[in-house]
Amino acid sequence: MDINLLSFGAMAGSRPWVTRPPPFRSGHAGCAQVTARPRRRRGAPHRDARRPVCPAQPSRGQTPPRPAPARAPRLAGAAGAAHSRPPESSGPRGRQDPRREPMEPARARREDGRAEELLGQLEGLVKDVVRASSWWERRGVDCAILALSLLAVPAGFLCLRSDNVLVFAVGITILGVCHYTLTVKGSHLATHSALTESKYWNKILTLFFVEVCTAFPAEYAKYGHVKLHHGYTNVVGLGDSSTWKLPCLNRYIYMFLAPFLIPIVTPLVALEHLRKVELRSALQTLGLISLGLYSHYWLLLNVSGFGSPSSALACMLLTRSLLAHPYVHVNIFQHIGLPMFSLDKKPRRIHMMSLGVLNLPRLPVLDWAFGHSLISCHVEHHLFPTLSDNMCLKVKPVVSKFLREKQLPYNEDSYLARFRLFFDRYEEFMVQAPPITELVGLQ
Repeated sequence: MDINLLSFGAMAGSRPWVTRPPPFRSGHAGCAQVTARPRRRRGAPHRDARRPVCPAQPSRGQTPPRPAPARAPRLAGAAGAAHSRPPESSGPRGRQDPRREPMEPARARREDGRAEELLGQLEGLVKDVVRASSWWERRGVDCAILALSLLAVPAGFLCLRSDNVLVFAVGITILGVCHYTLTVKGSHLATHSALTESKYWNKILTLFFVEVCTAFPAEYAKYGHVKLHHGYTNVVGLGDSSTWKLPCLNRYIYMFLAPFLIPIVTPLVALEHLRKVELRSALQTLGLISLGLYSHYWLLLNVSGFGSPSSALACMLLTRSLLAHPYVHVNIFQHIGLPMFSLDKKPRRIHMMSLGVLNLPRLPVLDWAFGHSLISCHVEHHLFPTLSDNMCLKVKPVVSKFLREKQLPYNEDSYLARFRLFFDRYEEFMVQAPPITELVGLQ
């Protein structure tokens, strides 16, 4: 699992503009001198009749007129935004042709507004579906799948006691599928707070599914998946799924052999991360990871009846890598090979998710173990990450219809077609740096 969702208001208010007449000066421009002012003795009162009459000066007792508000000069270009750019030279003297002034800032603002409007319309449609759904549809179905998987674990350990090869294989299958249901589906839904509305219980579930079952630090998983991957989907260096690239491996080793190492690599990556956190948090996470690994090992020895530690460890590796190949493949198929963006020119959310995310067809085993949001409803999941797997499946017709009606991409492809594509173009997709996509003229 790729254990990995921001308007200014201006308030204008001013008191009425009050102007005070400037002090009288006998030489004030525009005033007609009616009579000369005689010299006044000290203490004598003023005689208004002898003051000059100035049309520009308001007489006493009258309210001065309110001055007209100053108007900002009109700037050429796109809403006055192009003035910050240097003028383009249109001739030998470098004079700017007003007909060729850049319009990118205004066009960008219109496109951003249009994108936000489209996303708002889609959110309204999805919210209507969610409001009309029951608790069972919103959270109950996925909680039931996780509960059944947890209850099926004892049956898997008991099947491993049998000498019958078929029964033993059934036990391996049960433990393998239940392991990936709890570690992938459970961890994914818990990090997105899609299982419960309670923050307390969501934290407990996250610690159980991510640290006890998956053997990975919960905080690091939530930061890498929710903050980076979802916040910067397909942005190079942040949410571009580059953590899944191993350029040192060739296509055969990466696609066929490397997935078997997932159960070994995951705890090692966790230990490397724990070196960078505070001691108390590291000890807590290390204790929960150890509890999950040792419980699996102890149950194989004492319930399944394995006679040696090596055979128990080998069974742990087998069950924990049963679905490792599709797990790795799904994480690279649904993002790598699609448009990648730079941080300073990333598109708006609805364009980013419709361009950079791909849906695979429904596959029963993977739908159960990984969840619809990681397989057939990945576009819907990236647009609405807090929805459960079952709700992503329910809103899929609404989302796909809306995107197609608005002439936006809705990427879909089969598992086998993506596998062939990655195998044939492995060097381009998994070794070389991806090309940067810039969107121009979105309508």
